[in-house]
Amino acid sequence: MKATITTERVLLMLAITVAVLMSMLFGFLGFFALPVFFSAGDSVLSLSWHPEQGQYGILPMVLGSGMVAILALILAFPIAIGITSFCLLERYKTVSVWVRRIVRLMTGIPTVVYGLAAVFLLVPLLRETFRYGSGYCLLATAAIVTLLILPVMILMLESHCRPMAEQLRLNATALGFTDIQTILFIILPNSTKAMAAAALLGFSRAIGDTLLPLMLAGNAPQLTGNVLDSIRTLTAHIGLVLATENGSSAYNSLFAAGLLLLLISTAVTALIRRLELSHSRTITKEQR
Repeated sequence: MKATITTERVLLMLAITVAVLMSMLFGFLGFFALPVFFSAGDSVLSLSWHPEQGQYGILPMVLGSGMVAILALILAFPIAIGITSFCLLERYKTVSVWVRRIVRLMTGIPTVVYGLAAVFLLVPLLRETFRYGSGYCLLATAAIVTLLILPVMILMLESHCRPMAEQLRLNATALGFTDIQTILFIILPNSTKAMAAAALLGFSRAIGDTLLPLMLAGNAPQLTGNVLDSIRTLTAHIGLVLATENGSSAYNSLFAAGLLLLLISTAVTALIRRLELSHSRTITKEQR
């Protein structure tokens, strides 16, 4: 009993420490960011980033981050569902083992490797194919970010769908369902919360990546509706300005960008946790 109490106290202390550190992080960013939001000069929440003219709006970078994350999610989501469904097919059990190994291997590949390969392979391909721009663009960034978020999405989907498939396979076979029908009409319709959680996790991973947008997006702080145009994301903006400015108004805008990123990540994490809790309660009710 004493050991159990000691373990609980240690875990409680760790939880309190994490909560205090997160509060300090929010407090630090809020302390420096709020004066930037409410400064008397040009608003940081404007569409113009022209430091030489005294305009420090970060909205083009906010929208750039959103476009990269949403486009990557649109590309990755159906692929993740397709690969997960393929791995659940009993007839391809041997192949699916190797597919899952490759997916797990992808989670350990450094981001810079993806970026370096894209700079020498994808960027020239886009430039020569479309004959537009430099090749450093929204499409190039989103395509490689898709590779980055795919493994996390697939692993989350599989962790939910595989136990369900193993549990229902015999019943579905007895009812005359094929493997594909079981996946399409039983497993996937009952995995909507897992799919939503996987999409949110992929979105969070995409919007928080720094190196790929820095290497591939072209770093132009502009609004565009063309996927072949250059853009700049919040994370790349922080990296660029941090390396070149110190103590200026442009530098101060980084705190606003950091606070926005932290709020977005926190909101997405809270949504994922809510979905997980909702799923756990549903399972508990079904077991009762």
